Amino acid sequence: MTSVIVNTTNKVSALVRLTLGAAILSSSLISHVYAETEAKNLHADWTELLEQNVTAIDSGHSTAVNYAGFKNQESALQTYLKRLSNTSRVTFDAWPKEKQLAFLINAYNAWTVDFILTEYPDLESIKDLGSLFSSPWDKEFIPLLGKKISLNDIEHGLIRGSDRYNDPRIHFAVNCASIGCPALREEAYTADKLEQQLTQQTERFLTDTSRNYIKGDTYYMSSIFKWYGEDFEKGFRGTQSIQSFIGLYADALTLNVQQALTLKNQDFNVKFLDYNWKLNATK
Repeated sequence: MTSVIVNTTNKVSALVRLTLGAAILSSSLISHVYAETEAKNLHADWTELLEQNVTAIDSGHSTAVNYAGFKNQESALQTYLKRLSNTSRVTFDAWPKEKQLAFLINAYNAWTVDFILTEYPDLESIKDLGSLFSSPWDKEFIPLLGKKISLNDIEHGLIRGSDRYNDPRIHFAVNCASIGCPALREEAYTADKLEQQLTQQTERFLTDTSRNYIKGDTYYMSSIFKWYGEDFEKGFRGTQSIQSFIGLYADALTLNVQQALTLKNQDFNVKFLDYNWKLNATK
């Protein structure tokens, strides 16, 4: 009789452990699916806003922004920005670097649009939001990762200053609301597509002959390469100079035989073009 009781108790105990284990596994699975869904939807609102208010121009090399449209949808923009603000530093630090970088690029671009809307349409340039003694990029108005920070803090502190990402292609992804800037992409950046998106943005900008072109043995380039030249010398995919970085994208450039040879041998001079700070708004 005692043996029967012991065996029954053991079976009940095993059943309880099995049930608890299944419950824990189910809970873990649900949490994982929820996390994946949250990650997927984090930037969905931003993509929708971009698709509706950003238009490709110049044969797709650049984009124009409908700030009036963004103004009409300002509540949706604020909802998205609040979602970014509610992301804690602990949560952010636990993400893989691709997800972090996509988050920061989107944050920079979305808050830049928000910044423009504070005075739109009564401004011609983002520089109008600054003063003689104060840069607009230094204004601390962004509640992000537990602090009140500036656009410069995002780009130069969190992205460039962290040495975690070491990807100079970010300069073709962050958008400063100016005609001289690389295009504001018509969709949000996401971790799973980031490599493709950054490559496309880089090729998009480099093949824009109004901003970058070779003439003779001289490469006329956007001032972005002057301001951030050091970022192209840090060994990204084995490149140690602006010239060698450009060489990574030789196949995307429309070059004649001599230009291709010049680029291959890195035998060219670099001159920087003036930057157009006029607002990148639709006309």
